[in-house]
Amino acid sequence: MSLKFLPVAAWFLLLAGACGAPPGAMDDRTVAVSISSASAQDRETERFNTWLDVKYREAVARSPLRSTFMGSRLNYDKWDDASPAAAEAEMAIQRAQIDEMRAEFDPATLTGQGRLSYRLAEYNFNRREQAFQWRDYNYTFHQMRGVQSRIPAFLISRHRVTSKSDAEAYIARLRGIETYLGQHLLNAERQAAKGIRPPAFTYDYVLSDARNIITGYPFGDSRADGSEDSPLMDDIRNKIQALILNGTITDPEGGELLFRAEEALRLKVGPTYQRLISFIAAERAHTSDEAGVWKLPDGEDYYAYRLARMTTTDMTADEIHELGLSEVARIQAEMYAIMSEVGFEGSLQAFFEFTRTDRRFFKPNTAEGRAQYLAETTALIDAMEAALPTLFNVFPKADLEVRAVEAFRERSSGKAFYTRPAPDGSRPGIYFANLYDMQNMPLCQMEALAYHEGIPGHHMQMSISQELASLPKFRKHGGYTVYREGWGLYAERLPKEIGFYENPYSDFGRLAMELWRAARLVVDTGLHHRKWTREQAIDYLLTNTPNPEGDCINAIDRYIVLPGQATAYKIGMKKILELREKARGELGDAFDIRAFHDLVLKNGPVPLAVLEETVDAWIAAETA
Repeated sequence: MSLKFLPVAAWFLLLAGACGAPPGAMDDRTVAVSISSASAQDRETERFNTWLDVKYREAVARSPLRSTFMGSRLNYDKWDDASPAAAEAEMAIQRAQIDEMRAEFDPATLTGQGRLSYRLAEYNFNRREQAFQWRDYNYTFHQMRGVQSRIPAFLISRHRVTSKSDAEAYIARLRGIETYLGQHLLNAERQAAKGIRPPAFTYDYVLSDARNIITGYPFGDSRADGSEDSPLMDDIRNKIQALILNGTITDPEGGELLFRAEEALRLKVGPTYQRLISFIAAERAHTSDEAGVWKLPDGEDYYAYRLARMTTTDMTADEIHELGLSEVARIQAEMYAIMSEVGFEGSLQAFFEFTRTDRRFFKPNTAEGRAQYLAETTALIDAMEAALPTLFNVFPKADLEVRAVEAFRERSSGKAFYTRPAPDGSRPGIYFANLYDMQNMPLCQMEALAYHEGIPGHHMQMSISQELASLPKFRKHGGYTVYREGWGLYAERLPKEIGFYENPYSDFGRLAMELWRAARLVVDTGLHHRKWTREQAIDYLLTNTPNPEGDCINAIDRYIVLPGQATAYKIGMKKILELREKARGELGDAFDIRAFHDLVLKNGPVPLAVLEETVDAWIAAETA
């Protein structure tokens, strides 16, 4: 039978059964023993998965934010506890759980998938222990997913309001910002006392975000005077009005809810964000322009930890730097062929400047231009979705939406990112495109970005992962940056192999995106290991990539506050391609690209070493 339209659960079980069948003939006694053993392993693995899922549910229940991300209304009126005591308590729970797992279960009694779950549970625990050691090194307030912008983004994008109680929970969370953001302020003060501060340039971004959040009603003039709503007031007003319009609540009930929301914003949110503004303004005088984490106490060891965490490898900073230089040279050589195809005469840098500045490569910086960009991106994803059966057997069930980054955080956010759907289907996957300045979103890169963030990239990988019914929840909903972003970059290239990127400028954009990820290896290690300045790193991107200046500046600012994260993309993609070509070479005509992609996705996110072992075992089974 064909695998093409199997449900995810059935597809997974079929694959698992096929991979588990031993080669060669067996006599009746061997068959009976094998069935009995398999049955015992199945039962023990089911018991283990149940235990894992109980622990996962307990962990989610301890985090109101994770509960909401998962589509649950549990503790819908609360924030997480961000205090040091809570972090200590959580780590103690994790240590007790891993001890319990080791005492209660023997991996030798589990199925292959059970043993992998056991191994990944131990791997993840070790990662948590390492992260706990460096817990004060993650900058609290910065322009990339800093707490100051995560709070409103969470309420706007994640806190759904379909009932009066949902609206009341939203208002309770508005009041709770005083404690939640206050805890993060104390954490930042503790970091600063240890000499852990982000570089000076980040402070203006944080101040801008904070001021944007408390600009407008009810923080300024009254609505009667024409003052526009602040971002959170606008969000809760729209959500309450939707309840009134659909008859869920009455006009008086809506009015009373709005009054309480205004009061919470004015009395709790405003003063707490003002405290943040005062703190950031005062702290700016004590920081420096030094960009890399080498400047921090034990900064060299911290960066080595970050590289290992992001790549799941033991590659050194110098090895990653040299890989980046070689990949930059290789991709630039491929770009010369496209220059010849389009008839451009001049240097590669001149061609870069042409694609940065020529108006044909950008939508207008207007509402119409932004709407066109979103519509065309959606059309690209739709076309790719129609072609998926040539590359995959299984497809995500969750919907995907393409949206612009919200106005309150568009100045400080990256150019594009994805948020996964709710497991229960209540919220779609979302590809956010940052359209703050259309000059930073060249059209030649639109196609590659759509495939990376949407289909067959993040949306496909993450949706399929959480739809794998036979896996314990921690594997379905967890992740490793190198796997996730390696797949995203691989997904940019994959459509080229089935005839997409027909426009040579779009194909140049694809190469430009890959070049960008190769250059990241150079600048990330340059900043954090070789003590490059921010200006040196920006200049490297401007010289060696076609991305606009604003794009280069924003990117370097991101790599500075998220050390090591940017190295994962290219290293992950390179490993997936390496394993694919190894399988193709050893299997010859028997190689099926759809089966390979199934193999990569069927276990959910895994470290690169586990992925390699999986592919090697598949090759061995197929050749046997």
